[in-house]
Amino acid sequence: MKIYDVLILGAGASGLMCASNLDKKLSVAIVDGNSKIAQKIKISGGSKCNITNTQLSRDNYDGDKEFIFNVFETFSRDDLLEYLHKNDLEPVVRKKRYYFCKDSSDEIINIFKKHTKNVDLFLNSEILWVKKEGDIFEVKTLKEHFRAKKVVVATGGKSYKNLGASDIGLEIAKSFGIKVKEFSPALVGLTVQKEQFWMKELSGLSCYANIKVDGKILKEELLFAHKGISGPVVLSASLYWQKGNISIDFLPDNNILELIKGSKKQLSSVIPLPKRLSKALLEALDIEDIECKKVTNEIKEKLVRIHDYEFAPAGNFGFSKAEVCRGGVLSEELNPYTMEALDVKGLYFIGEVVDVTGELGGYNFQWAFSSGYVCAKGISES
Repeated sequence: MKIYDVLILGAGASGLMCASNLDKKLSVAIVDGNSKIAQKIKISGGSKCNITNTQLSRDNYDGDKEFIFNVFETFSRDDLLEYLHKNDLEPVVRKKRYYFCKDSSDEIINIFKKHTKNVDLFLNSEILWVKKEGDIFEVKTLKEHFRAKKVVVATGGKSYKNLGASDIGLEIAKSFGIKVKEFSPALVGLTVQKEQFWMKELSGLSCYANIKVDGKILKEELLFAHKGISGPVVLSASLYWQKGNISIDFLPDNNILELIKGSKKQLSSVIPLPKRLSKALLEALDIEDIECKKVTNEIKEKLVRIHDYEFAPAGNFGFSKAEVCRGGVLSEELNPYTMEALDVKGLYFIGEVVDVTGELGGYNFQWAFSSGYVCAKGISES
């Protein structure tokens, strides 16, 4: 039976980046349970793949800050953009923040296809287990049995179950005695308590908002949904929310007291939000929709809560609606300069299977590409 130099488990962003940058002298194989590679890249960002972000730092991530910093020191956003440039891909910037493929996510997928022509690809191969006998790893799938000197686990998280997502990466880690944090949904909508059911009645409406959670302030669009609240700002806020209160500023670019000053209009007409939302907010704050000139100091005290509407979400929309997962192999178990397990020589973990999760907006693809590159560099130099 052939013994590969490197066997990569997972043909997603991190696995493909790793395979693309390994020394071409190495014999490499990729194993994936899907029928095609890069399934998540393909559909992400409206099929244009939000590759990375203009505002990138370790503070955009939930995870060990020093570990994240060390990985990005080896392969940064600028390194990623240079890599893409060398491969004739020039991402476009949207909203002055988000890097996307210009026309289609196929642009970046084709780069990986080009650089993995020397790699043996085994698709529709569900991974069952990984063991190590001496210096050689054995990997069993439903259809094949592989042997390799090094194994890279790039199996992702549990979100997107329709794309074959599972927690097999954590099971592999645990089988080798490596510590993990179980997956939980992240970048996901939040459900609401009975007192906030008024939000569900606004399903389909959206507004720009700031959300304060766990000492952070997130800024983007908020979308009211049948189950509660969603939209970019809520998805990013969900990364840091475990339990307890969050606070929403529904008018981050205005001051409600300045807006009503000297106005003869009704309160709901002065608030620069969709009328249904303005009326619902006033009702939620127990404020009558009166003329601004009739507003008392007592009402003003209630009105300022538009900038600080505090409540405790009930939960989240679950794995089926989550963009990514929080949790994974603990970073303390890995070498940040190679992504190799400290106590299992030749076993590596990259991408979403590691306990590093970014906010919405290209941060998780950046992590996948950076950790994949770092792993490839570490293996090639060894």
